[in-house]
Amino acid sequence: MAATRKQYSTKQNPVASLRTGKESLYLAFELGWNEWKLGFATAPADNPRLRTVGARNTQVLLQEIAKAKKRFRLPDDAPVQSCYEAGRDGFWLHRFLESQGIVNQVVDSSSIEVKRRGRRKKTDRLDAGKLLSMLIRWHHGERNVWSVVQVPSVADEDRRQLHRDLLELKAERTQHGNRIKGLLAGCGLAVPSIDEFPEVLAKLRMWDGQAVPAELQNRLRREHQRWQLVDRQIKDLENERGRRIRESKDQATGKVRKLLRLRGIGANSAWLYVMEFFGWRRIRNRKQLAALAGLTPTPYQSGAGEREQGISKAGNRRLRTMAVEIAWCWLRYQPQSALSQWYQQRFAKGSSRQRRIGIVALARKLLVALWRFLETGEVPDGAQIVSWKKGLLTRLQEPALAG
Repeated sequence: MAATRKQYSTKQNPVASLRTGKESLYLAFELGWNEWKLGFATAPADNPRLRTVGARNTQVLLQEIAKAKKRFRLPDDAPVQSCYEAGRDGFWLHRFLESQGIVNQVVDSSSIEVKRRGRRKKTDRLDAGKLLSMLIRWHHGERNVWSVVQVPSVADEDRRQLHRDLLELKAERTQHGNRIKGLLAGCGLAVPSIDEFPEVLAKLRMWDGQAVPAELQNRLRREHQRWQLVDRQIKDLENERGRRIRESKDQATGKVRKLLRLRGIGANSAWLYVMEFFGWRRIRNRKQLAALAGLTPTPYQSGAGEREQGISKAGNRRLRTMAVEIAWCWLRYQPQSALSQWYQQRFAKGSSRQRRIGIVALARKLLVALWRFLETGEVPDGAQIVSWKKGLLTRLQEPALAG
């Protein structure tokens, strides 16, 4: 039991190896598509050992770690602390390193400090050395040197694929529809609906009574076929999501059904909220929640000058966009709630700019209220509760706005 407790504390506390007197090997990755740059050191004063390996070659990576231990005269069982920037490579490397007993940190690249003097030099060699020095500082207790990304489990990461694919498909469908409308606009034509386009195309006539040119008709038909393919995939994904909400027994889907009980929260928003945030993230308080969504203020003060620069936008852009959309829906479908009344009193009678500022403030307050609703069951003050099946299957009727 004592050995288990000691092992746990060493993994959770990065400076535990310093207390035990066991020297660590520090490893920083600069990840590229074809090559990885590795930087090794054991102390801030060390001249970094830099090596280049083929990308995704884990066998050679382990060999370089063994060679680095010999180079710095460390025992074979010396602990290894590593880091790399979050990006295209995702979290598979983190999971591999953890499986090898290496304590790894995935770093938010936007939180890494850079020099502001003139033009900044940037090479993979310099980046690896910079990451290595910051890793050593972080493991020696300088906690504010950067921000560490919370790594989801494989299952939690996989749950995010459905709604992200759905968002991209909807954007692609819009692109195909706009392209069809744009091509027709070049002929002075328009169609009332993309769905009816194939039947209408042959009947369209330009200003001089001529039909649409043959090659343009062929292009428009191909474009509409792509639109139909994307539209069919969207409907399939929406049906699959609805089936999971109705039938799935896992905890995350249970939270989706719970959010659907609030009038004004639909399947799109409930699913995204849970799969991106509430289903797996360990949120400590409301300030951390707002920061993760990028809804925190960014004040600027220097001497006598002081101004507000707006929200940080440093968090999850998908959730932040949805939070603002749901804030507008909350005003429409929950006009008697305390949050809606607060907005009406503070911002509703102001200018359009003031109303837009107010809706962001409402989005933050509502996000915190939804988090508390899922965690503690505390219903937002004055909010109307409906059956989750009604929230999933029926279109909400728009009540009159208060005031």
